[in-house]
Amino acid sequence: MGRTTRTRRRGGRALLAMALLASMLAGPSSAQDGTSGDWRVHGGDSGFTRYAPLDQINADTVHDLGIVWRRPAVDATLHTRWPDLRYSNNLRSTPVMVGGVLYASNGIGVVEAFDPASGKTIWVQETPFLGDETPRGAANRGVGYWEDDSGAARRILSVRPPYLLAIDVETGRLIQDFGDAGMVDLRVYADTPELVDYAWSSPPLVVRDVVIVGSAMADHPLTKEQRPGYVRAYDVRTGELRWTWNPIPQAGEPGVETWLDNSWEYSGMANVWTMMSADEELGLVYLPTGAPTNDMYGGHRPGNNLFANSLVCVRAETGERVWHFQMVHHDLWDYDNNVAPILMDITVDGREIKAVVQLTKQAVAYVFDRVTGEPVWPIVERPVPGSETPGEWISPTQPFPTKPAPFDVHGISVDTLIDLTPELREEAMEIAAPYVLGEIFTPPSIRGDGDGDRKGTLQLPGSVGGAEWGGAGFDPETGMLYVPSVTGTFAADLTPGNPDRMNVRYTRGTRAFPLGPQGLPLLKPPYGRITAIDMNTGEHVWMVPNGDGPRDHPAIAHLDLPPLGQPGRAMTLLTQSLLFVSEGDPIMVRTPPGAGPDAGKKFRAFDKASGEVVWEMTLPAGNTGSPITYMHDGMQYIVLPIGSLDSPGEWIALGLP
Repeated sequence: MGRTTRTRRRGGRALLAMALLASMLAGPSSAQDGTSGDWRVHGGDSGFTRYAPLDQINADTVHDLGIVWRRPAVDATLHTRWPDLRYSNNLRSTPVMVGGVLYASNGIGVVEAFDPASGKTIWVQETPFLGDETPRGAANRGVGYWEDDSGAARRILSVRPPYLLAIDVETGRLIQDFGDAGMVDLRVYADTPELVDYAWSSPPLVVRDVVIVGSAMADHPLTKEQRPGYVRAYDVRTGELRWTWNPIPQAGEPGVETWLDNSWEYSGMANVWTMMSADEELGLVYLPTGAPTNDMYGGHRPGNNLFANSLVCVRAETGERVWHFQMVHHDLWDYDNNVAPILMDITVDGREIKAVVQLTKQAVAYVFDRVTGEPVWPIVERPVPGSETPGEWISPTQPFPTKPAPFDVHGISVDTLIDLTPELREEAMEIAAPYVLGEIFTPPSIRGDGDGDRKGTLQLPGSVGGAEWGGAGFDPETGMLYVPSVTGTFAADLTPGNPDRMNVRYTRGTRAFPLGPQGLPLLKPPYGRITAIDMNTGEHVWMVPNGDGPRDHPAIAHLDLPPLGQPGRAMTLLTQSLLFVSEGDPIMVRTPPGAGPDAGKKFRAFDKASGEVVWEMTLPAGNTGSPITYMHDGMQYIVLPIGSLDSPGEWIALGLP
């Protein structure tokens, strides 16, 4: 258990803080909209670098790091109001820290403000829209913050479906002149008189004077018809709708030619369900879109299907598309763009470039000039396998960057299977035999129920694999990008659609994670890794496993193996001297199986130059959302959400004695 308070050595701490602030003011601009030590945006800044130029916690002091406070996922007053209140242990909520206050979406998606030094409640958002019945809901990944040029007008922007809310930072009250008494109903769309179900768990993006929201949509609707995944922007002061961007082009619009047989008329999704990023100076927003309807069978939507699975740059003030690039043509692999684009300034062959990097599930980093959309290094179309599924349409090629190289394993063959002992390799080959194996972009296949029938395609990277929504960390001082990834496969299987309730010919099956021999993973390690990439050269600098993985499993314990890596949605935090990476708790949706009672609970600091582990601790539960760091009253803190199947969600703060 962590201590709730600590006595601080104020004198030396204050002098250290003054020296730190002076060095920050003299150096490059902070990634946090200033040099005050705040953390104002979910990703550290609007470019999602997850970097803070703080160094009180460094290689010399990190060994003294400990838990200084803990805070439950929901304030006690809400349990008093609703005694039967229930919510998930999967607390994904990353706070923002502004002006000496932490703001976060709690376990039911209501915003709470709390003290950064103690975790004590300052206020809980008023909730007139919830009524008297016990609410249902879950924590969102975060909130947005806005202030005007003078700093006099300030507000928290939050999505608690189905509403976009504007909240007073001082009181937690809804701001009455925003929308309808502080709320915008996101079920209201201009193209239909009826209310449309709305869900989204990512933080709204605040850029200049607009607040932008995406949407979460079902990956596998029962019909080929679906609504497009609209992206919408609202005036941050009034809540008035400013623009709507449709990822499915309409008649006469650029991109409609990529929807053959007029399939644009009924197809939908291509939504932005993860975080977006922005260049505030340029007024540009970067939208990572996902798969179209349906995510693993597309015979009813022939063509490459723009603007699904794309990075799309739009103007913040108007929603006008500036440029785009499609990472996956005619997606059949559930390869949504799941990571916020990362903005960085790099120097390539002597040329300074304002760049944007889109990391992907397929373990690829696509790098562009963020102003023009031109690739920094060539991206080439390469042939990929065809499909044997009746009625399917498949793109004959997919885009592959020439730099950087993939940061995780591409494709699966017998040589990819676990081979730590001859017995394990033989059993792994037997397990894999009923599946289709192949290179990356080998399409899903039909699963039969009879003896000797195929069970589907083993896809690698899987739909949980490569980069994950926690993103990566970019160091603006060195140009290094640190990418956690998962090496894990799953069965990409198709079954015939039920004509009594579906009008798609095939739909996805169980998508099971096949267990390997004796319960070990099916593949060679590492199962979770971190790759350091020099973004000025496009070259990998180092790769290390993230975590022990199953090295103590009885079948291999006698081999005295080095760390094998823990598969999980790892989260990243980067400071001036250290790289912090968690393992990711197995409670997170469709996380591959881990190993041991402490699977997912480790939090580590790595040396940025070598990847060597400098420090680690076992958390009370696994990390479930992105960590942040900030300075408050002369002390640097790290705050992160945690939770496990057997541990309720909470925030914990780490600090020095």
